[in-house]
Amino acid sequence: MTQKLHGFVPGAVWPDEEGVHINAHGGGVLFHQGLYYWFGEHKIAGEAGNLAYMGVHCYSSDDLCIWNDEGIALGVVNDPGSDITAGCVLERPKVVWNERTGKFVMWFHLEFKGHGYKMSRAGVAVAVSPAGPYTFLRSFRPNGGVWPVNVTRDQMAAINDRALMARLSTLEFRGDANPETPRFPILARDYAGGQMARDMTLFVDDDGTAYQVYASEENSTLHISQLSEDYLSPAGRYMRFFENRWHEAPALCKRKGRYWLLTSGCTGWAPNAARSAVADSIWGPWRELGNPCEGLNSENGLGPEKTFGGQSTYILPVHGKEDAFIAMFDMWRPEDAIDGRYLWLPMCFKSDHYTIQWRDKWDVGVFSGSHVEQC
Repeated sequence: MTQKLHGFVPGAVWPDEEGVHINAHGGGVLFHQGLYYWFGEHKIAGEAGNLAYMGVHCYSSDDLCIWNDEGIALGVVNDPGSDITAGCVLERPKVVWNERTGKFVMWFHLEFKGHGYKMSRAGVAVAVSPAGPYTFLRSFRPNGGVWPVNVTRDQMAAINDRALMARLSTLEFRGDANPETPRFPILARDYAGGQMARDMTLFVDDDGTAYQVYASEENSTLHISQLSEDYLSPAGRYMRFFENRWHEAPALCKRKGRYWLLTSGCTGWAPNAARSAVADSIWGPWRELGNPCEGLNSENGLGPEKTFGGQSTYILPVHGKEDAFIAMFDMWRPEDAIDGRYLWLPMCFKSDHYTIQWRDKWDVGVFSGSHVEQC
């Protein structure tokens, strides 16, 4: 058994209770009945690890530092007819608890095996206990046949241009910032079949309403989509934000009545500058705040311009501590996916923005007293 950890060392190998590097990439954390549950992508060695050959791994902890391996919460299958057959792309799993139904609900980004990133679907699974096992229900593109609340007349009219729609069905677009994608009405192209849903997160508001936040429209625009009361499907109400601004890897929290967003740019596996935004309502208007990162990763020499070498995945509220939030990042290693690392860093909120400062080592004691004054 490995030596017990009492703090966070961003970017280092993070062993579980048995001394094995934690395998929960692109993940999120659920707090339930005194325990934290960390869900993430289970990677295997080499480039093959960028595909899903195991599924979603789960770990539990009562202190956020020492994690117990709970096993595979949702496993891929060997059935080639299944959406989640081994070799598919299954990314960024997030789990929330539905108090109304008593169920744990998992959402994730799914791509069918052998289709690259063309399918851009959301997958949903459900369980009766936090660590699972989870039962896969279905995958789909959200909000098919539904216009966003802030749709324009021109966007709606585009679906009547048959020549344009036919041409769009034959075009392929890059997933990073480019001048071509904004020239075409991707929203209208996907109206009937549902909107693209790639990098995503889940958020449950104080009133129990849940939302899916995802990169859509060939990664060019974020969508915030309300979920049904059982959290198993879209509720039919969503909005578009940051049109043609190329945000992905969204993470969201609520602090003192305001909504705070953390995202990245779109550069594939390579790190880029983090972004932040704030709104008084989850429906906006959202105001971009710029890069929240400060300092330098002493191991790789990367600073704010590369988010210390990481990419955002989740904002974790620390239970029982006021004003305590941890920004979770992944350091991707696509050439050997299983060796991906984790950067967990405390967030420091000001009156109108927040910062994420690099620390070589830290623990939750930084949240004691007046954390705002300390940072």
